[in-house]
Amino acid sequence: MYEAGTAAQVSAEMRRYNIVLLGLSGTRWLQAGQTRLATDELMLYSGHEEENAVHTEGVAIMLSRTAQKSLTRWEAHGSRIITASFMTVKKNIKMNVIQCYAPTNDYADEDKDYFYNRLQTVLDKFKDKDVNILMRDFNAKLGSDNRGYEEVMRQHALGEMNENGEKFADLCGLNDFVIGGSMFAHKRIHKATWFRLTM
Repeated sequence: MYEAGTAAQVSAEMRRYNIVLLGLSGTRWLQAGQTRLATDELMLYSGHEEENAVHTEGVAIMLSRTAQKSLTRWEAHGSRIITASFMTVKKNIKMNVIQCYAPTNDYADEDKDYFYNRLQTVLDKFKDKDVNILMRDFNAKLGSDNRGYEEVMRQHALGEMNENGEKFADLCGLNDFVIGGSMFAHKRIHKATWFRLTM
């Protein structure tokens, strides 16, 4: 998102697929704020808080005009977490969207612990009756062995669970979340991001 014109490309794809709300990770924008695109989408963003920080990490939520009408508040939580709350048709229930960008497995344990502790603090603020949606890039591998996590995930993921996968599954179990991507059987080719190398 840091390169010129990228936000416009993303908003064009969002309109093409009729997406009302889009979570973005790795935006590389600094500080926190909101900006309206020329096509009327609203971008809420959160990055490193220091002015002269390196352009890394960063999260954002892009809202269509429809989603903007329901937005009640949003909050930045550093370069890896942003939240937005929306009205629902039920007066006493709101929908909270939490967009995250977890450290990769290569990061130090302290960095990962800091992220998950901060995320849990954010989740603790929301009421049980609210609809809470965790959108994310958790840099996690869940694997197909769901022993101990039967309520959280099914056996449709690939490979073996890594440390980040375990932290993610533990967080979901603690908060009564279900990992959507692991719930349904898909063709193996659709379970992973891949690309073709040409020589």
